[in-house]
Amino acid sequence: MARTGVGGAGAGRGAGGSGVKGARRPEVRLPGALEPYGGEEVEPDGDYDGLEFMGADLAGQDGAGARFMDCALRECALDGTRLHHARFLDSVLTGVRGVGTELAEATLRDVEVVDARLGGVQLHGAVLERVSVRGGKIDFLNLRQARLRDVVFEGCVLVEPDFGGARLERVEFVDCALKAADFTAAVLKDVDFRGAAELGLAGGLDRLSGAVISAAQLLDLAPALAAELGLRVEG
Repeated sequence: MARTGVGGAGAGRGAGGSGVKGARRPEVRLPGALEPYGGEEVEPDGDYDGLEFMGADLAGQDGAGARFMDCALRECALDGTRLHHARFLDSVLTGVRGVGTELAEATLRDVEVVDARLGGVQLHGAVLERVSVRGGKIDFLNLRQARLRDVVFEGCVLVEPDFGGARLERVEFVDCALKAADFTAAVLKDVDFRGAAELGLAGGLDRLSGAVISAAQLLDLAPALAAELGLRVEG
């Protein structure tokens, strides 16, 4: 696959003035006083409402199908946590960390993820709507076949994220480093890369229709685009 890196010209400019529709930010309004989580293990199909998970060790636990509503997960360990088909609604995840967190086919709606340190997160087939990912670093993020609408990646580092076959609509990358991102077979609509601090693509150059990039990014992408088209450039 072609691999290229693009610097951050145009960082922080957002979607204004280009005709591309900007993403709607989440509107999370947590209750004034959240109830502290009791510390027991999360359960499959559990119902968690108005709880604060502060420093909870959820590693290896099984919360498949659980619903988290008006919850705050702060500094929690999520190593190998099974949250397949879970739902996070009007919630915040701050400083969460872990490797191999299983969130396949999960739903995140009106969610803020702040300063996460995650690796190998499985979000394939998930639905993300009005989600903000700010700060932190996520390695090998699997978003294959996921649906993203009104999602903003801001000030974070995404290493080898896989958007293969995903559908992205009104998605923005603001001061965000995309390293070796794969958009193979993805469908993009109103996706704004102009604010990316780094735009590195490992696949899916032919799927960038429906996205907007800066003039500087176009120049940096030109060799990879020429190779994708089989275009010889001489002289």
